[in-house]
Amino acid sequence: MANSQDCQQAAGTFHPVIDRNRCEGKAECVKVYPVSVFSVGTLPKNERSGLSIRGKLKGLAHRWQQALLVNPQACEACGLCIKTCPEKAISLKRV
Repeated sequence: MANSQDCQQAAGTFHPVIDRNRCEGKAECVKVYPVSVFSVGTLPKNERSGLSIRGKLKGLAHRWQQALLVNPQACEACGLCIKTCPEKAISLKRV
């Protein structure tokens, strides 16, 4: 879990970005971050149309379960979600 020493920025300075073509919904990001930035749920249909063929196949294989941003403004840029994601599907973007 993140602690104040891990945090690089004030909450809301950065938001996580999830690469939908890579995410497999394994929930490692949910487990490491203590302020509920992420959850795992069904990727909405309107977000599936822009996926690559590989992304669509991964989506079908994993029943469209992916990491979802539920509280991105709480991100403190600790980087733990990036480090623990087995698919390397998360990056941070300055707001």
